Amino acid sequence: MDRGIGRSARLFRAFLVEQTEPEVFYGTLARDSREMLAEITDLEGARVLDVGAGPAEFAHEFRAAGATYVPIDHDATVSSVRDGGVVASAEALPFADASVDVVFSSNLWEHVRAPEKAADEMVRVVRPGGLVYLSYTNWLSPWGGHETSPWHWLGGERAVRRYTRKHGHAPKNTIDRTLFRVSVKQGLQWAESNPDVEVLAARPRYLPDAARVVLRVPGVREIVTWNLLLILRRR
Repeated sequence: MDRGIGRSARLFRAFLVEQTEPEVFYGTLARDSREMLAEITDLEGARVLDVGAGPAEFAHEFRAAGATYVPIDHDATVSSVRDGGVVASAEALPFADASVDVVFSSNLWEHVRAPEKAADEMVRVVRPGGLVYLSYTNWLSPWGGHETSPWHWLGGERAVRRYTRKHGHAPKNTIDRTLFRVSVKQGLQWAESNPDVEVLAARPRYLPDAARVVLRVPGVREIVTWNLLLILRRR
């Protein structure tokens, strides 16, 4: 698949309606994720574990591709978990070693206190030759503070106070409680130092393929990447 400017424009148009029409954004993102994985592996009959599952659009997309889709989230009320999912922590997955074909995790890493531990768990449960699809929003990206962005660039606590004054309630994502300061460097170092995985892809998730070169530039990559995507094969 040619992941050029046209694809990026579609994703960012969908992103603009995330709050008002979440089914549009998550449906577009789920389809894009499934298509990317289908370039590397056959999803028909594959057991896919979605860590930090959340929206049901991912369930619909993977099941339509013939996968056995197993969502897991710490929140029992999210739509995908209510539909046959598992309630558990990403840092202690209740699955046996090498028990799934694909681990998919979209925008979870920035919401766990020990992201490397969660990533290690993803690698543990995937079979040799299987895939780990891991993406997350890094703190210094334009959306790093989530709904408090871009004021998080002036400090996470200050951004939360500003949001609370403006809206009359605290944001869903509170720094150091449900949102943590993860970096592009952190994810790359974890992946490159893990002897159990081969890195198949490391790139900005929403940007054209050519933008992968920004990962070579410390500092710049922390702002430009927006969302880091890692696709790993278990050795």
